Amino acid sequence: MSVSPSSVRPDFTVTFWGVRGSIACPEPEMLRYGGNTSCLEVRCGEALLIFDAGTGLRPLGRKLALEGAIDADLFLSHTHFDHVSGLPFFGPVFVPHNRFRFWAGHLETQGLELCDVLCELMMPPLFPVLIEIFKADIAYKDFQAGQTLTPRPGVVLRTAPLNHPNGATGYRIEYGGKTICYVTDTEHDGLGPDPRITGLIAGADLVIYDSTYTDEEYPQFKGWGHSTWEEGIRVCEAAGAKRLVIFHHDPSHDDRIMDGIAEAAEKRRPGTLVAREGMTLTP
Repeated sequence: MSVSPSSVRPDFTVTFWGVRGSIACPEPEMLRYGGNTSCLEVRCGEALLIFDAGTGLRPLGRKLALEGAIDADLFLSHTHFDHVSGLPFFGPVFVPHNRFRFWAGHLETQGLELCDVLCELMMPPLFPVLIEIFKADIAYKDFQAGQTLTPRPGVVLRTAPLNHPNGATGYRIEYGGKTICYVTDTEHDGLGPDPRITGLIAGADLVIYDSTYTDEEYPQFKGWGHSTWEEGIRVCEAAGAKRLVIFHHDPSHDDRIMDGIAEAAEKRRPGTLVAREGMTLTP
């Protein structure tokens, strides 16, 4: 990502560990963009924030294990399986001296609690061991999407509800005068940019947006809770946001298709990026 030196916050970064939606895709034709499901590592100075616990959480865990004791916040957009399936395979939760705070903003209004939902993820006969096998110090924190959170000094998270079956939460991370927004999974209504999203991403430096489909594909999947890369461009333009990152790639979109999307998006809005596993960006 090319930016001027004066605009770089080297201590504010986002690294993509999982970029795929719905199901992990290990096929060779997916390798250049990546086949793991949603997981981001955000560094705000010394603070470690993780967004979503898809299968990309497993390789992130291997990397974090080399760094010593871990104190981190994990924010879930929602608890559909592709966004939590990496959690039972996240090595750091099995280490006693590590500390985590798990956050979710979509359950409280449904009368549910995050701890109970994640416990059911690891219940027999669906999983061989219970969540009690985790040895790290874990706190479960429910909130309502729309609230503002301050998980660490100097870090502000603004949140908004998203249009997705069973609910989801979008996040705006503010640190050091820069902004990264994480907006997945959400469906547009065809009536114009969603004001909840344009409000959340207004003027943002970097917007990571649910671009599962193309506008041409979308009518076949209406009601599934996802958006398009073209809609991502429309909401960024409406909100005055700077750089769009296309994210949550459909499992049927191989590297060849993603190359075509990247080329079309660059022509439509220069500077637009397609998320790849291992990519690190600064806002």
